[in-house]
Amino acid sequence: MQARHDRPRTREEYERGLPDYHDPTGGFGGAAPAYSALTLRIVLASLAVVLGIAGAVLFAWFGIIWGAVVLGVLAAGSAVDLGWVVRRKRRGEPG
Repeated sequence: MQARHDRPRTREEYERGLPDYHDPTGGFGGAAPAYSALTLRIVLASLAVVLGIAGAVLFAWFGIIWGAVVLGVLAAGSAVDLGWVVRRKRRGEPG
């Protein structure tokens, strides 16, 4: 079996993204290397922001304050995640 890290990695390799970086089973059984799914995370976080805001507005409209607060916090957390993932994507990471 060949060693995975036969030389030190460069800064450019880290910026492009490392194959199998977050996959403990990466390369097992001849599987292709996995890269980060940043685009999927952007889509899912965007959907969560939109649905969270819409749900919070709906709950507030019907006077269910606890529901509006919970969905507002969910939307805020998703917006933070969205910003972080967009930052990583602009930095040049694949996905």
